[in-house]
Amino acid sequence: MSGVSLYDYQMDAVKSMKNGCILCGDVGSGKSRTALAYYYILNGGTLNTDEYVPMEDPPKDLYIITTARKRDTCEWEGELSPFLLSPKKDISLYMNKVVIDSWNNIKKYVDIKDAFFIFDEQRVVGSGVWVKSFLKIAKKNEWILLSATPGDTWQDYIPVFVANGFYKNKTEFIREHVIYSRFTKFPKVDRYVNVRRLVRLRDSILVDMEFNKKTVSSDFDIYCEYDRNLYKEIGRNRFNPYKNEPIMNASELCYIWRRVVNSDESRVVSLLSIIEDHPKAIVFYNYDYELDILKECLCPVTTVAEWNGHIHQEIPESDSWVYLVQYNAGAEGWNCIKTDTIIFFSQNYSYKIMHQAKGRIDRLNTPFTELFYYHLKSKANIDLAIERALKQKKKFNETAFLKKMNLN
Repeated sequence: MSGVSLYDYQMDAVKSMKNGCILCGDVGSGKSRTALAYYYILNGGTLNTDEYVPMEDPPKDLYIITTARKRDTCEWEGELSPFLLSPKKDISLYMNKVVIDSWNNIKKYVDIKDAFFIFDEQRVVGSGVWVKSFLKIAKKNEWILLSATPGDTWQDYIPVFVANGFYKNKTEFIREHVIYSRFTKFPKVDRYVNVRRLVRLRDSILVDMEFNKKTVSSDFDIYCEYDRNLYKEIGRNRFNPYKNEPIMNASELCYIWRRVVNSDESRVVSLLSIIEDHPKAIVFYNYDYELDILKECLCPVTTVAEWNGHIHQEIPESDSWVYLVQYNAGAEGWNCIKTDTIIFFSQNYSYKIMHQAKGRIDRLNTPFTELFYYHLKSKANIDLAIERALKQKKKFNETAFLKKMNLN
């Protein structure tokens, strides 16, 4: 059995890692393998050797808390195999316990002691059940966090700072660093103080995986037409033309506007034009009506497979194909190195989901050097507002959008 090998930048990260750190790397950088390599050497393994060097048996029990999608697609099991580890006792070399579970079940593990936890796609923000469970686990075990986007504000770091013992609790952090605005009816951070200490603490636990990608990403915004008259009429009358009934709330109004925009024939024409130049492509979409449109226009001209909440088919093996993926079902937890092209038939509200979706083809082992991303959108107000939010790395807020337009 050959030894476990890492790239140089991954080895640099392992050397910098310590208990309680955040391993920060972009999608496709190999965070999972690097995290397992850190666990491997902590338990007596040796990296970058010709032959596999066994760990001390048994190594510490290993718990991997990840997204439900990554658990269900068994992505982590593939990452474990080079280390001869598995949740299945009959194929694991060692006698320790290996558990892979989702954040939804983190409360089940608050009584575990003297184990090693990998918290994947870190969700420890705020003060809910996940954070409380995380803090209890961190007190009694070794642990690390993996994240592509570790924190947008200083408050996002509070649970990790508390878990590392920098502060006793959230109250102490707020007392020392947060100044609230005096002119709002609800608590709103006006500014942070003693930021130099915060920077020092963050830098002490943040391990960046800096690597030069061999791939070059090219993004293309393709602006399509839409029925402006219908769009305006829906805004004035608040009437759903697809169900022939009044629109009841802000969410439905935005949904109907998006349907008018996403259903325009020009969007299909743009899609088919791209497919001609890129005969193997992944297409991301949001809604079921989009799936119907996509299948109707694509099935007569190419091989089509799907991944959504109803069905999960494999990527076709033909010379030309389109893989239709619904964002919520397939934005993370799988990889594809058979194509260099992703087409976003519509925008998702979440920057994080869009970023994760782009990473499905941006992998270390892709044979392509240039990757192509086509973003189909329009000049409609709602599409432009979503576009602005994504460029600011934020999540689009329907209520705020309508309030700004005085339509709430």
